[in-house]
Amino acid sequence: MNFNVILLQAAQGGGSMGGSMIWIILLFVAMWFLMMRPQRKKEKEERQFRESLKKGDRVLFSGGVYGKVHSVDSHTVEVEVSNGVILTVEKSMITPAPEPKAEEKK
Repeated sequence: MNFNVILLQAAQGGGSMGGSMIWIILLFVAMWFLMMRPQRKKEKEERQFRESLKKGDRVLFSGGVYGKVHSVDSHTVEVEVSNGVILTVEKSMITPAPEPKAEEKK
């Protein structure tokens, strides 16, 4: 093969390589904005909720049990799940409980 032909093919391939790299970078940036950023925002909101827990707040365990905060320590929370039944739970296992619907309050 002629050496000039090889150089021309390499030069042509190099130009498209740069263009495809830009698309790959743009794809990763778009993926970060669509997936990672909302997840970090949600984690930040949950962390703020856990730091602001106080007695009487209605919470939901990650296992699906509802309760009211009885007391708060640095890493744990005591939650009353029934009259006189108090559980000690790790803060990371607690999420905000959704407000009960008007039909459930009756």
